[in-house]
Amino acid sequence: MNAVAINCMPIPSPELIRCFDVPGPRYTSYPSADRFVEAFTADQASQALAQRREGAAAMLLPLSLYVHIPFCESLCYYCACNKIITKRREHSQTYLRYLSREVDLHTAHLDAGQTVSQLHLGGGTPTFLTDDELRELMAMLRRSFTFSSGGEYSIEVDPRTVDAARLATLAELGFNRLSFGVQDFEPSVQKAVHRLQPAGQVFSLVESARSLGFESVNIDLIYGLPRQTPESFDRTLAQICELRPDRIALYAYAHLPQRFKPQRRIAEAELPPAGAKLEMLSRSLAAFQRAGYVYVGMDHFALPNDPLAVAKRQGRLHRNFQGYSTQPDSDLISLGVSAISRVGANYSQNAKTLEEYYDCLDQGRLPVARGLALSRDDLVRRSVIMALMCQGRLEFESIDLGHLIDFKHYFAAELEVLRGMQAQGLVEVNETGIQVTDMGWFFVRGVAMVFDRYLQADRTRARFSKII
Repeated sequence: MNAVAINCMPIPSPELIRCFDVPGPRYTSYPSADRFVEAFTADQASQALAQRREGAAAMLLPLSLYVHIPFCESLCYYCACNKIITKRREHSQTYLRYLSREVDLHTAHLDAGQTVSQLHLGGGTPTFLTDDELRELMAMLRRSFTFSSGGEYSIEVDPRTVDAARLATLAELGFNRLSFGVQDFEPSVQKAVHRLQPAGQVFSLVESARSLGFESVNIDLIYGLPRQTPESFDRTLAQICELRPDRIALYAYAHLPQRFKPQRRIAEAELPPAGAKLEMLSRSLAAFQRAGYVYVGMDHFALPNDPLAVAKRQGRLHRNFQGYSTQPDSDLISLGVSAISRVGANYSQNAKTLEEYYDCLDQGRLPVARGLALSRDDLVRRSVIMALMCQGRLEFESIDLGHLIDFKHYFAAELEVLRGMQAQGLVEVNETGIQVTDMGWFFVRGVAMVFDRYLQADRTRARFSKII
């Protein structure tokens, strides 16, 4: 399985890509969210918050915040997010009132003034909110939390919902990073997924963002959408390289209409065949590397001087439910419908419908619908998987000392599996640890899956996206 090298980075061969064209978790957490249970209650989530308040973490490690805004004006057929399609603006005012209640409940358990070094507004469409509503939301958060200087404060932006004036408002509110959802510039593809947005509009917004001083601009792309071909996607890639965003997220479209109702509107006959989809991926990797982007890992690319690329070089990369981050590993408080938090050794997810979310808050309790208290084995494996996903390097001794185990004995079966990956050139295993190779970075989810105890026991993986 040969590979082509561009700018000193290998490009996986089609044969190797095909070998790993299988479903698997994205490991924004371990265990992954599909393992959460309804037996985990709001009382347990409250206890986890109280333990943070009483422990050293509250003093030493800042928080990350995520706020989910579920509303969208129109439906994108490919979307698998938790969203509510509506043009009724009064919904957002009601939602903000309930968000305020949830913030107050967290403050009651944590105490006010906890330091925050990372904030992300996701959706849905966060820019569904008006400027005044965004001001109300940020004022609400600043009343309860202390935002550190030099933090990462980002928001997902639908280019169809903003102009230069709205971007100026976002900068005024303290956001320093933007993520634009583009997916594809081809009009025929945009029509097939019900998301029409001219390329010129995106170019103009990125230019405005730069003039306003935003520290980073990310562009989201999706390959494998209906009516896409390798040649048509080449045109989008060329435009993206001309646009030259600081970061690029390149996702594979996972067609799961049985799980995500909007995808039933996509004509399956218009989806590109598997071979064309793999060709799009291969051409994308080559195009971005020729343009000077660093492959950070897990679908993410960044310019060499972007903090994300720097963090990877320096071994400071971290990962949470918001994806890769330069911020130190920290507890994550997530607010809003369906949002997922991590506090200590506990994960919790909010109710997935507005009715359930509002009902819990009306009762004066956290709107937790399910979650998980991690076992000792979960914690060991989380450390291993996150080390591989973020640093691409694992020292046996650090796991031995941190978890009081003998790594080689504890993971004897997993090390045997890795020997096959070593023969493929994806990892190097020696007496002291595991190193993911440059080639292995493209398949790091597959490497991490070796240590996933839940996948070992359950081979039904169709609920996940493909790992590459």
